[in-house]
Amino acid sequence: MTNSKAGRIVWHDLFTSDRERSIAFYERVANWTYQVERATDFAWGGGEKDFVLALSGDEAGAGFAETPPNLENGWIAYIEVPDVDAAVKRAGTLGGRIVRQPFEVPGVGRNSLIRDPRGALLGVSLSRHSFPVPRRQFGPEIYLTSTDDFPARFYSEIFKWRVSPKRSKDGRSILGPSGELVAFQYATPSTEGLNATWVPCIKVSSVPDAYRFSEADGARPLLPGIRETVRDQNIIRYDPEGVLFALSGAQTNNC
Repeated sequence: MTNSKAGRIVWHDLFTSDRERSIAFYERVANWTYQVERATDFAWGGGEKDFVLALSGDEAGAGFAETPPNLENGWIAYIEVPDVDAAVKRAGTLGGRIVRQPFEVPGVGRNSLIRDPRGALLGVSLSRHSFPVPRRQFGPEIYLTSTDDFPARFYSEIFKWRVSPKRSKDGRSILGPSGELVAFQYATPSTEGLNATWVPCIKVSSVPDAYRFSEADGARPLLPGIRETVRDQNIIRYDPEGVLFALSGAQTNNC
C-alpha cells in the first residue's frame, strides 16, 4: 500500500441476487463494460468461481458477486488502511461489529467486513498491488441515515476522516486524511425503517440519460411519492434488485 491510498475508498463490491440483471442494468445506466476472471478460491463462498469486474474505460473499480449467505443485497465500499487486523480490532472497541474476520484475497490483498456503530456495512482493505485509487467510476460516497447523525469518532480513529465544520443545505462533507472530499452525510428522516448505509455515487456522462435508462429498467425513487428533480447531484435511487445507488455527473465532485 502506498501512503496516498490510506483513508481512500479503493474498491466497491456489489452483492446481488441476480448478477446478470445487475450487470445489464449498470451497463445501460453507467455505460460500464465487464471482464470475467476465474478465481481458484473465491472470496465469497470458496471454490473455483467466476468474478465479474466492472470497468469504466480501462479502469476497474468494482466487482459483482452473488450475495453471500447471511448478507443482504447491496454495494460495499472498501476503505484502505495500513493494517486490516488492527483496524478491525479497533472498530470493535469503538462500537462496531465484525461481520467477516480479516481474510486474504490472492493477488489483491487483505480484507474484512464490519458494521459501524449505526449499522452501516463497509469493507476494510489493505491493497497488495500497484493499481491507483479508481476515480473514473465513483464520486464521493454518501452516508445515508434516518437521523442527522454520523459516528465521527469511529471513522476518525480508524480511517483518519473528519467531518467538515461547513454544512450545506443537503448535508455535511466528510474529509479524508489529506483534507480531500471522501463522502457526504445525508439524513432522510421520512424514510421508514432505513438504517445507516453507505451509498455509492456512480459517475455518468449524462445524469438525465442515466436517470431515464434507470427508470426504464426498473429503478425506483428512494422516497415513494416524492417527485425527483434530475440534476447533476443528489439523485439516490433503488436499482431493480432493491440496492441503493446515486448518480453524479462525470465532471462534478458532488453527489
